[in-house]
Parts: sequence; C-alpha cells; structure tokens
Amino acid sequence: MKVIDANVWDALADTQQEAANLKARSAMLYEIRKAVLAWDIPQEEAAKRLGLTRPRTNDLLRGKLAKFSLDALVNIAAAAHLTVEIRVKDVA
Repeated sequence: MKVIDANVWDALADTQQEAANLKARSAMLYEIRKAVLAWDIPQEEAAKRLGLTRPRTNDLLRGKLAKFSLDALVNIAAAAHLTVEIRVKDVA
C-alpha cells in the first residue's frame, strides 16, 4: 500500500480542512501498517501489542482509513512504539 498523492485527497475532500485530515491520517496509517507488517507476527499477536481487537487490527492492516480518527491513530502509533512528530508550515 502506498501513501496516496496529496492531490488525490484534495480532490476527494470537500474542504481544505478535510483534505488535511485525510492526508495526516493516511500518512499515519501507512507508517503504522508498515511497522506492524515488519513485526512478521500473527494478527492476533499484533492486536495484543496494539491493544486492539483482531477485527480492528485487520481494518488497520487492510488500510481502512475511514474507520480510524487521527486521535485513534496517534494512540495506535504510540502502542506500536512509533514516535509521532507534527510539523506545521505555511502553505504559501
């Protein structure tokens, strides 16, 4: 799974705010998924490590972005021992 180009999110979103949220969530989900797959363990064990149910972990690994809020992804990233950094910059 590849992070989708920012222009796609801009096209899909109704507002700039929604596009920004989609971009952030997409990037986080991608990095979490990559880390979990690198563990090379059964989904049940990954779910335990992340503090999630197996179905929720399955949604995560299948890239179901709509099922995860930015807040939930931050918590999952922390459970996966990933560092979350937020960078904000002027558009212009």
